[in-house]
Amino acid sequence: MIKLKFFGLGGQGIVTAAKTLSEAVSIYEEEYAITVPSYGHERRGAPVNTSIIIDSKPVLLNCFVYEPDLVLVSDASFLTREIDIGAGISPNAVLVLNTEEETVARQFKKTFGFREVYYADATGIAVKNIKRGIPNSAMLGILAKTGIVKIESVTSAIKSAFGAKTGGTNADAAKEAYDAAKKI
Repeated sequence: MIKLKFFGLGGQGIVTAAKTLSEAVSIYEEEYAITVPSYGHERRGAPVNTSIIIDSKPVLLNCFVYEPDLVLVSDASFLTREIDIGAGISPNAVLVLNTEEETVARQFKKTFGFREVYYADATGIAVKNIKRGIPNSAMLGILAKTGIVKIESVTSAIKSAFGAKTGGTNADAAKEAYDAAKKI
């Protein structure tokens, strides 16, 4: 069982990213997944988080994740917000982060105690590919670099979720982020 927690801001597509990951795992990798979103104030720019549980057998839990193995953060401002993205993480927890700055990635690692950090400029990649600063698909590309899900599964799920109109460009953003991802 792998427990994930996604953090983002309203309007960044964090809930859509979690649902797309669940589809990638469930349909294209024949695993099981459940997604439980928490919307907060339900407004653009407000903090949002989503819990995902992935397992090789049916997931019978339907609850938030309190002890994540992997945390995804789609906005570096969480470093200074009063939200502890490292709460409950295990000593082997991994962070997937939207930043182009290695110093920011190192600061997250030190502040919250993550074992590894995978990072890339997901927002910049999104702007380049989809012409909007919505980093959800690019974040899934960085996540794929951790090995939890194959990039082919991610791009297939993105194309399915976003349809013919924007699926291809969003899948391109995921692939570019996968290729650009760095690890510390």
